[in-house]
Amino acid sequence: MTIIPHTIGGMKIDASHRHADVYDPATGAVVKRVPLASADEVRATVDAASAAFPAWAETTPLNRARVMFKFKELLERHAGDLAAIITAEHGKVLSDARGEVTRGLEVVEFACGIPHLLKGEHSMNVGREVDSWTEYAPLGVVVGITPFNFPAMVPLWMFPVAIACGNTFVLKPSERDPSASIFMADLLKQAGLPDGVFNVVHGDKVAVDALLDEPRVQAISFVGSTPIAEYIYARGSANGKRVQALGGAKNHMVVLPDADLDGAVSALLGAGYGSAGERCMAISVAVCVGDATADALVAKLAPKVAALKIGPGCSDPEMGPLVTAAHRDKVRGYVDAGVAEGAELVVDGRGHRVDGHDAGFFLGGCLFDRVTPTMRIYREEIFGPVLCVVRVPDFETALKLVNDHEYGNGTAIFTRDGGAAREFAHRVQAGMVGVNVPIPVPMAFHSFGGWKRSIFGPLHVHGPDGVRFYTRLKTITARWPEDARHAEFVMPTMK
Repeated sequence: MTIIPHTIGGMKIDASHRHADVYDPATGAVVKRVPLASADEVRATVDAASAAFPAWAETTPLNRARVMFKFKELLERHAGDLAAIITAEHGKVLSDARGEVTRGLEVVEFACGIPHLLKGEHSMNVGREVDSWTEYAPLGVVVGITPFNFPAMVPLWMFPVAIACGNTFVLKPSERDPSASIFMADLLKQAGLPDGVFNVVHGDKVAVDALLDEPRVQAISFVGSTPIAEYIYARGSANGKRVQALGGAKNHMVVLPDADLDGAVSALLGAGYGSAGERCMAISVAVCVGDATADALVAKLAPKVAALKIGPGCSDPEMGPLVTAAHRDKVRGYVDAGVAEGAELVVDGRGHRVDGHDAGFFLGGCLFDRVTPTMRIYREEIFGPVLCVVRVPDFETALKLVNDHEYGNGTAIFTRDGGAAREFAHRVQAGMVGVNVPIPVPMAFHSFGGWKRSIFGPLHVHGPDGVRFYTRLKTITARWPEDARHAEFVMPTMK
């Protein structure tokens, strides 16, 4: 059985006493094993990152950028290999995995501009013969704790910016699909990144808690469920670390009566069922304004959901399996609960089978109509191929519905009315808003993040907020007097 090692200080290591199984979701077979680090192994990883930090922090931003340029070149050359690794362990279809790599590459491209991004400000003569300027200093050892649903993209949202800013990085990927992180570590080494600047340590809660409590760790980036995000934020902050912890979502797409209905249906099909719904930006609620809108939308959408091409991700169907049997069963349980609570199950994917893959973790697309805000399938994040249609009488009710939900990650509105779209975008309480765009994930030169209980911490991921998160601002005020000065006992002012 292949063991997926840690990468610590540039070396592949497996000294762990505990291991976990890694599955092929399409077959249900155990294909690899991954070590689960002890607290001592986590400390050894931080040792390596700490030792590498002084020299890397003193490396010029230009030379750090050159490593990023080389890494970008290698990542582009091996994008197909990385996509195949993602599909093999996560289950998402190959074209979707390629898209994931592309969105990660965009952040590497952004990080290649770090010499410009780290430029400070300079003011001449803030006082008589006094100048002032700012610098951006790296933090030290920083950590990324990343989820199973984007084993390449989410780490790529973190470590290129962190490393380009002069930090050293410890990645704790999901133990469900960890091979992508090791592949990227190998590419970074080929790109000329010094040993210890990027490290991968696998593990479960033991490793996470050790990283949260390790005093040399200066900052932690996290993406995952809201309960864990809140835990990471509270424990990390209590230990004096800066934390950005992105949590769960329940993304609504509001469909107004004047919307291009065929376009809205196509958008819902891709945004609701792409990657088997295992996306934090997936649309899981369609809010239809008016019964006529809902009737027409469901009539067009239902046959398309029922006809989804489902199979192993390597064959590039429209939807692959879920990541584990336990997660598939959890999603199926939500569908059971929706039926029990009285929602109308228009398309039931619970009995879906894929020929030759009876042991795979497959679930067909499910579509609920007449869902109400009191139901569990509306309140909670399902993270599977389940779309809920909620009917409301008017625009204001739709907007209130979105704003009243505890999550505020992303949302969208489909309409031909520019005024309504502008009003919605301005008043809605969500971090990312799409107008006739179902999954409004910002480009790398903007920042990604939600509102309310979809994020803990003031700064979002990548883009300008990423640079702010991974650096400390220092302001220097300087005077070069020619003569000795008298002591001043009042608050200094610049005259």
